[in-house]
Amino acid sequence: MGILTISPSPHDHNSESVSKLMYGVIIALLPAFLVSVYFFGIGTIIITLTAMVSCVVFEWLIQRFLMKEKPAISDGSAMVTGILLAFCLPTNLPIWLVILGSFVAISVGKMSFGGLGNNPFNPALVGRVFLFISFPVQLTSWPEPGVNHFAYLDASTGATPLNIMKNSIKSGETMSEILLDIPFYQDMFIGRMGGSAGEIAAAALLIGLIYLLIRKIITWHIPVSILLTVAVFTGIMWLSEPALNPNPLFHLLSGGLMLGAVFMATDYVTSPMIAKGMWIYGIGIGVITVVIRVFGAYPEGVQFAILIMNAFTPLINKYIKPKRFGKEVANG
Repeated sequence: MGILTISPSPHDHNSESVSKLMYGVIIALLPAFLVSVYFFGIGTIIITLTAMVSCVVFEWLIQRFLMKEKPAISDGSAMVTGILLAFCLPTNLPIWLVILGSFVAISVGKMSFGGLGNNPFNPALVGRVFLFISFPVQLTSWPEPGVNHFAYLDASTGATPLNIMKNSIKSGETMSEILLDIPFYQDMFIGRMGGSAGEIAAAALLIGLIYLLIRKIITWHIPVSILLTVAVFTGIMWLSEPALNPNPLFHLLSGGLMLGAVFMATDYVTSPMIAKGMWIYGIGIGVITVVIRVFGAYPEGVQFAILIMNAFTPLINKYIKPKRFGKEVANG
């Protein structure tokens, strides 16, 4: 009897390749990048190029000298990690911190688990959370949009809408008073507000989402389940106490929710494989995000929510899976 060898999943064969998918994600990120350059200027270009190059170099060095294997940096995955990391950072962050975050993202978040396809957590978020915990002051200093396009380290800074909302609620201000201090929703939609490079323009991120769906690089289940959960959860609180809670539109347009839902939570390696599992995963991210935003110490919770649900992905894949082809269903 011959020996049947079965390779690891996935077993779906088509014309797509890792490099095609990764470069497709890069194309989908271009609208958000251009909007960030328009509002924040040269800082966006500096941190994005620094993170991209750093991630590629660190991956090449680790594969070449530590893992003793042929580097595979041409697949584009390291570039995607670099762009996503940069999109989570203030555009006035010193270059050495961007390089440090890139090193942690690649070495700890990705290569320590064996490289592409083996990492349980989104590498870009691993790098971002490391920087946030280690350098909280630098990671919460947000440049103001459109003030000086050629300023980098000395760019004028201000609070994000989430920071303003969190601090104002703590100080006892009413929602009508707080709304006078935050940008109009139409400004938040196009990106005219303080924040990181990739979280300021919901419109640009939605264009990227449409491209990813048309190209079938991702499915709609995870982004929709996350955004719908946040909208429902915050909508209930808003309807119950409108003087103390912002409406769902504020939560959908502010912070890194859109970026996380479209580009980070949908990572193939760290998200569930089938639709039912994706819904559970997305709902979990949405609930945890709102809990941290509303009841936690931090104004933003998307990055922590995604990493927490990344840890549950193997469990979801184990217990939420389709019936095997040919399996009999018991009567009764």
